[in-house]
Amino acid sequence: MTDTTTIPASTDASTLPDRLAAVWTQLEEHLAKVPVLRRLDEGTVTLDDYKRLLFNLRQQVVDGSPWISRAASSFDIEHFELRAAAIRHAEEEHRDYLMIERDYVAVGGSLTELRAGRKNVGSEALSGYMFHYAAQPNPVGLLGAMFIIEGLGAKRAAGWAARFQEVLGLADNQVHFMRYHEQADAAHTGDMDAILTSGMIDDAAADDIVRCAQVVARLYALQLEELDR
Repeated sequence: MTDTTTIPASTDASTLPDRLAAVWTQLEEHLAKVPVLRRLDEGTVTLDDYKRLLFNLRQQVVDGSPWISRAASSFDIEHFELRAAAIRHAEEEHRDYLMIERDYVAVGGSLTELRAGRKNVGSEALSGYMFHYAAQPNPVGLLGAMFIIEGLGAKRAAGWAARFQEVLGLADNQVHFMRYHEQADAAHTGDMDAILTSGMIDDAAADDIVRCAQVVARLYALQLEELDR
């Protein structure tokens, strides 16, 4: 497997969308080897697998709106559009973890145990990176993180939900979180694409965006690999 660090951090002949597409391709390669997703694809996934996935996602999703809010506070007035977009995004996502909680209870999970859970090692790494990056002055590179996270919701979540329903016979109210994010994240990626093509992204910012996308892609896959740690 090609290591993500082999994608040049410096600008080259490729456009920013081309470079991000290359990061996405490598993410797909990592996801194909994640045990729970491989079992989902093979049709051998269990209800316990699904519960474990929700349990682990919830611990990281709780941090989503806070790190986006931190990023918003780190943008100065010269980056007003990015600050405004981050504020809107944080407001839209600050209740997302509640959808996971409802799905988890709907498949027989304990809400008390879920809320007492902790992040796995991949989620710890992902959240730590996101909060650190969001605290930097004008963290434009976080658009790369959004490319990965929102892209997964827009491109993969509905397919995962449908496959869980097909294999496990789950009802719509048991996969609501994944179903919801197909449409919500598609809207977010549209907003992000408008920013990426608006002319406000210079070469240095493009490098930061690609590098952040590389790191977040690897850490997001890691949290899915480490469901039991």
